[in-house]
Amino acid sequence: MSDNLVPARLTRAQFLKSISLAAVGLTVGGIARSARAEEVTILETGSSLLYPLFNLWVGGYQKIVPGIRVTTQSTGSGTGIAQAVAGIAQIGASDAYMANPQVKKHPDMLNIPLAISAQNVVYNLPGLNDRNLKLSGPVLAGIYSGKITSWDDAAIAALNPGITLPKHVILPIHRTDGSGDTFIFTQYLSFSTPEWASTSAYGTTVSWPAVQGGIGAIGNPGMVQTTQQNPYSLSYIGVSFAAQVQAAGLGVAALQNKAGQFVLPNPATVGAAAAGLIDKTPADQRISLIFADGDMAYPIINYEYAIVNKMQPSAAMAKAIKGLLTWAIDPNGGSAMDYLGRVHFIPLLDKIRAESHARIATISS
Repeated sequence: MSDNLVPARLTRAQFLKSISLAAVGLTVGGIARSARAEEVTILETGSSLLYPLFNLWVGGYQKIVPGIRVTTQSTGSGTGIAQAVAGIAQIGASDAYMANPQVKKHPDMLNIPLAISAQNVVYNLPGLNDRNLKLSGPVLAGIYSGKITSWDDAAIAALNPGITLPKHVILPIHRTDGSGDTFIFTQYLSFSTPEWASTSAYGTTVSWPAVQGGIGAIGNPGMVQTTQQNPYSLSYIGVSFAAQVQAAGLGVAALQNKAGQFVLPNPATVGAAAAGLIDKTPADQRISLIFADGDMAYPIINYEYAIVNKMQPSAAMAKAIKGLLTWAIDPNGGSAMDYLGRVHFIPLLDKIRAESHARIATISS
């Protein structure tokens, strides 16, 4: 600053004092503005399948609402539900809806669909990863129960005529953390294979049968890495990791649906499955979308849920959560294909979006 900007009536000491006071004022003002900006901090944790999309959402939302800070964590759907119920996280991200006993015990918890996702069944089969092998629920149940152990088993060969399958042990990979992906994968096995339903059944965690060569992994990133590192392995991975699956050079199976057709996950087949179940979605929005009717229906799709307590500790927090979730399902906001298309999700159908809006509106303090 040049001297001619110093008022003549001030001594240097007075001037320095005025600068010092001004600096303090600016600092205090900055802290105050910072405090206001950080007044509401939302913790989102849970589904590794939803995690890539939530990170895209946070980047977009904070550009238009800078006063909200959102921290995201990929911890698995089981942890997401548990931490939302415990009040540790404000939003639990989950591929699975809460079970009936959980809802009965925690009646204030909301299960709010945000988008529609799907799951790939992936394999690392040298020489065949560029082919879409056909697999069915009963065959996958046979593999994960240890009854089908070799890739050239007659049951797999019957689904894939004309393809020479290797005589090699299958290495089935499963999640070891509480996982919504495990929830929807084991629902597919249960709904298509009565014997699996009566033994291992489904859940975010299940008691996996002991299978020679079976491998455990954590999160979708762990599933991709473990499948890539183990030739002749088989796994289930959320579609938001399709780019990583492709980059790893892994194969993606065409799955047999309820109508007996073999289909790959894409917007048309995922949308067909969702359309067949829209009218069956109950008022509390907890429903399985697995193994839907329809020739084109992909058999493993799901709502991606925000698990939220409708009674928040403050009006500011309630308003912040409502604002974020409302924007997330808005076709001109987080539900635009600029966001969803990057992780291979599809938006909620209009009726379900309206019901999600209604549930978001019940969040208060």
